[in-house]
Amino acid sequence: MLIVRSPVRISFAGGGTDLPAYFQQYGGAVLSTAINKYFYTFLGRRNDDRIQIISSDLKVFGNFRDIANIQTEGELEIPLAVLKHLQCDIPIDLFLASEIPPGTGLGSSASVCVNILKAVTVYLNHPLSKHDLAETAFYIAQHLLQRHVGKQDEYAAAYGGLNYISIQKDGTTEVQPLKLEDSTMQALQSNLMLFFTGSAHHSWTILQEQEQSTREHRGSTVQALHEVKSLAEQMRETLCAGDLASFGLLLHKGWEAKKQVSQRISNDHIDHLYELSRRHGAIGGKITGAGGGGFLLLYCEPEKQAAVRQALSEEGIREMAFAFDSQGAQAIVNDPFIDGDKNGGSRWTFLMHTPGSAHSTWERLRSGS
Repeated sequence: MLIVRSPVRISFAGGGTDLPAYFQQYGGAVLSTAINKYFYTFLGRRNDDRIQIISSDLKVFGNFRDIANIQTEGELEIPLAVLKHLQCDIPIDLFLASEIPPGTGLGSSASVCVNILKAVTVYLNHPLSKHDLAETAFYIAQHLLQRHVGKQDEYAAAYGGLNYISIQKDGTTEVQPLKLEDSTMQALQSNLMLFFTGSAHHSWTILQEQEQSTREHRGSTVQALHEVKSLAEQMRETLCAGDLASFGLLLHKGWEAKKQVSQRISNDHIDHLYELSRRHGAIGGKITGAGGGGFLLLYCEPEKQAAVRQALSEEGIREMAFAFDSQGAQAIVNDPFIDGDKNGGSRWTFLMHTPGSAHSTWERLRSGS
C-alpha cells in the first residue's frame, strides 16, 4: 500500500508571469507558499489486468486496460494522462481524494498531477526529483492536456515551503526558499486569513485570454504583469527584512495591479468583500489563482481579525484555517505489510537479525523516501 500527499498553495505576487506567453519574452517570478491542505493518492495492486481509478471528490470511477490507447479526456483526464505519459499499464487501484475542491484558485489541478506522478513513479521504483516532478507535471498539463497553465503551481506542490520561483526565458526554473527568522514566519502565518468567496471555477479560460493578450501586447496586460513581477521581488525583500507591515501594503498594491491584467480577475462581489475586509482592518489581500472566484487571501494583524471575520461571516463567507507546508509532495505510507505488495514497500529494506539466540527475528529499517 502506498499513500502520497501533495499540498496546494497560495500565491502572493507574480501570478501570470509564469505563463509561457510572458516568461518566454521577459522571464517570470512568483512568490508563493504551500499550505497544509492536501491531495491524496492511495495506490494498491490488483490481481487482474485492469487499472481502476476512483475519485471521491468528483464521485466518478473508471476501469481501464490498454492505457496507451485511452483518450485523455473527461473528469479522470489527469490520472489517465499521467499513466499514459509514464506508459504505465500495470494492474493497480488509484483512489484519489482531496481536502480542497477543484476550481478554488489554490493550484489543485497541478497538485493532483504532481501527486499521481509521485505515487506511480515511487511505486515503480523510479522516483523523480522535486524538479523533475514539477517539470513533468507542467509538460503533461501543457502538452498532453493542452491547458493554458503557468509553472508556479507544479513547483509549489512538488517542493512545498515559502519560495521565490524565478523562470528564465528558456523556461529554466529555479526555486529559492525564503529563509526567514522563525518569529517572522510565525507572524506571517498568523497574519494571513483565507475565505471562500462561494464560487469555484476553472481558471483555464482566464489564463487563455491572458496569454493571448500578452502575446499580442493588448491593453494594459503586459505592463500590469511587469508590475506584479516587480512586486514579487519587493515582497521577498520585505519578508527577508522582517517588515511584515510593508508586505501587507505590497499585497494590496499587487491586487490593484493584478486587476489590470484582465477584467475577469475580479467582479463586483469580490470587490465588495475585499473593500469590506479593508474597512474592518485588513491591510491587503487578493484572490488566489487566476481570479474570478475561489479563495480571498487577506493580510490582517491578529487584533483586527475578529472584526474582519464577523463582517465576512455576515456576508455568508466562510473562513478556512490553514498553516504553511514545508515538505511538498511525499509518500506518507509505503508499507508492504498492509497488502503484501512488495512494490508498495520500496522504502523498506529487510535484514536477517540474529542476536545470538536460537531464534531468528526480522528487523525492518527505513531507507528513506
